[in-house]
Parts: sequence; C-alpha cells; structure tokens
Amino acid sequence: MPAGRWVQGDYPGVLRRVRARVALDGEERELVFLTNNLTWSASSVAELYRCRWQIEAFFKQIKQTLQLADFLGHSANAVKWQVWMALLVYVLLRFQAWRSRWKHSFARLLTLLRAGLWQRRDLAQLLRRYGTAAGHFAWLAPARQGWLPGFAP
Repeated sequence: MPAGRWVQGDYPGVLRRVRARVALDGEERELVFLTNNLTWSASSVAELYRCRWQIEAFFKQIKQTLQLADFLGHSANAVKWQVWMALLVYVLLRFQAWRSRWKHSFARLLTLLRAGLWQRRDLAQLLRRYGTAAGHFAWLAPARQGWLPGFAP
C-alpha cells in the first residue's frame, strides 16, 4: 500500500470524514480529518486538531531545546523521570523569562544559561544585561587564558 493511502478495511470501526477550513501558516486552507467521533460538530473536530497541534509543537520545542530525545536510562521509570525533569526545567525557565521580561527566543535563553551554568552569577541580573546596551559578552564568559597550555603568551 503506498504511503498516505488509507484502506477502509484497516480500521475495525466506523469513521467519519470531516472537511474544515482552518488557518494554517497565515492562510486559510481546507483540511480533511478522519474521526471515529460521530457526534461532534466539524468545528469541534477542527478545534481539537488545532489544540493537538499546539501540544505537538510544544513537545517538539522541548525535545529540540532540552535534548529530550537522548535518554540516560531506558526503563519506563527512568524515561518518566527524565521527561518530568525536562518539563520542570522548561516551566522554571519560562517563568524566569516572563519574570525578567526576556524578549529573545527560548532557545537563546537556554543557550545563555548553558554558557553561564558553571559561573556564580545572579540569573536575573544576567538576563537583564544580556542583549541590551548595558550588557557585554565579556561579562558572561571572560577569556582567562589567551594561549595554549605550555606556551608563553
């Protein structure tokens, strides 16, 4: 069977085909949905798809920025703990970004924090200074050694 083709015999229940006009990438398009819910209106099915898409985009962002694709443990409990920790980090960083009125992307925030992770800095002050006229890149990561080890400057 070619990719993208669906044969009615593949699903044991009754399916309903719903066509709805949705805003996608700034323009309105007609999409077709298959559902086994025979009671909901077409607009409810389309709204559920929209909400589901936001959830998918949320998890994609978490996987990309927090590197959730590579797990340290592979048991169900280990994966569950790592997902919970990633969600906790995500929520705390989003809260810190909101609190400090962070205007840049979430990926940029995460990169900044990774760069300054091992330095003792006030996080709120770091976020206020970074990316503004008051900030300076040398403040984040000053170069302590400008030559190769074993060679004089």
